Amino acid sequence: MTAPASSQTADGPLEDSAPGGGLDRGVLAVAMCVVLGAIMSILDVTVVNVAINDLTKEFDAPLATIQWVATGYTLALATVIPITGWAAARFGTKRLYMISIALFVIGSMLAGLAWSATSLIVFRVLQGLGGGMIMPAGMTILTQAAGPKRVGQVMSVVGIPMLLGPILGPILGGWLVDDVSWRWIFFINLPIGIVALFMSARILKKDEPQRAERLDILGLILLSPGLASLIYGLAKGAELKDFTKPDGLIPTVVGAVLVIAFVFRALNAKSPLIDLRLLKRRSVVAASGTMVLFMAAFMGAMLLLPLYYQTVRGQGALHSGLLLAPQGLGAMVTMPIGGKLTDRIGPGRVVLVGLVVVVLSVAGFAAILEADTSFWALGAVLFVMGLGMGMTMMPTMAAAIQTLEHDEVPRASTMLNIIQQVSTSLGTALISVLLANKLASNLKPFGGGGQANPGQKVPEAIMQKIAGPMADAFQHTYWYAVALLALAFIPALLLPRRRPDTTAAAEKPEVPIAMH
Repeated sequence: MTAPASSQTADGPLEDSAPGGGLDRGVLAVAMCVVLGAIMSILDVTVVNVAINDLTKEFDAPLATIQWVATGYTLALATVIPITGWAAARFGTKRLYMISIALFVIGSMLAGLAWSATSLIVFRVLQGLGGGMIMPAGMTILTQAAGPKRVGQVMSVVGIPMLLGPILGPILGGWLVDDVSWRWIFFINLPIGIVALFMSARILKKDEPQRAERLDILGLILLSPGLASLIYGLAKGAELKDFTKPDGLIPTVVGAVLVIAFVFRALNAKSPLIDLRLLKRRSVVAASGTMVLFMAAFMGAMLLLPLYYQTVRGQGALHSGLLLAPQGLGAMVTMPIGGKLTDRIGPGRVVLVGLVVVVLSVAGFAAILEADTSFWALGAVLFVMGLGMGMTMMPTMAAAIQTLEHDEVPRASTMLNIIQQVSTSLGTALISVLLANKLASNLKPFGGGGQANPGQKVPEAIMQKIAGPMADAFQHTYWYAVALLALAFIPALLLPRRRPDTTAAAEKPEVPIAMH
């Protein structure tokens, strides 16, 4: 499938550019369609975070098991992202986008009908397989339409779901869990999906499928099971507190071997599933390293606070969702600013400032989180963390894309999206297991131990005694996130600190760009 750099709707082309370097109507129309689909899948991540505590109660399962409801979803997203380019060429971008939304909605309906923790995890994986191709395809279309001079603005548009997700997701999820049913956190996707399908039919350009490049089947066979096995093994080893036990060691080794074999394959194949040769570019490898550490730490840490509010402070899901809103508000303030600064002064300076703010705020949680910490203080720290997030996530993505040739953008977008989802899966799995282990350790003197189940109902008299040790477990786990975030400064120092030279790119004639 070829995607022209100019934007078109189903009714024909719109004007190619806007005065003053802004985004034209064609780009904005496509962006609205892409954002609606993306917000559906991103909302599901934040909605489920608020529901984790209730799911442990519903299925009487430990946190180490229930966290796979979140981890399995993001890992499934990463699994299907590599075939986005091939599928777009084979079936057409519009058709692929609509099929993905349909699969996502079907997975959502099945998840809402789940009868056990295992069935819910399986249906969440199906959900992820449906939704995984929405974001990378949309990013590719938008970045090519806008051109290198406006990458920062495009990243800000694509970042709208990431702004609204942390605000609306926990509130919507909390209301549904408290007042309706946890099942409706999945059923709610049905009306959103129908609207997204309608807009896609109206706005997106009619498909003209072309002959697709040969799909790297061997690469897919190596990568997908390899990532799943590696993340499962690492999480299991952390859960057992011993990475040498067979239950954790065997899947870790198998996963590592498969991933290493995939890397060798990707570096030598003519048309690899993921073009790892882009990592020869300093900006790409620096952005990738920054994203791995940032996403693992940040997304893992995002799981902690809703659990703290519900288990230690006894708040309901809705109240917990409202208490999480300051983070999204903070990101809403800085993400548009971060996009514009990225285009003007280069992403390196923006990301470093954002990282400093995020590290200080996460360290703030690690320092002040106790059984009776003021909600106002926690909200203030959460708002500051949102400010840092808005200056970190999308500018890091833009850092890799700004310096690439026009036809390299789709391949880089695919690779960076995979890195983002895999890092999220890894961070969510490890941070939740570390928390479960620390909870079990701290509660052992009170008759606890074994596999911690934060959703287990505890009598008030006992709760007063264990609230302090439980808060200490959350506080302790936050320090792991701080350490990972601090390591992110190393690759971030290598990000470009100047505005890219886009003169040559601007003078190139417009040509159709193949999606990879």
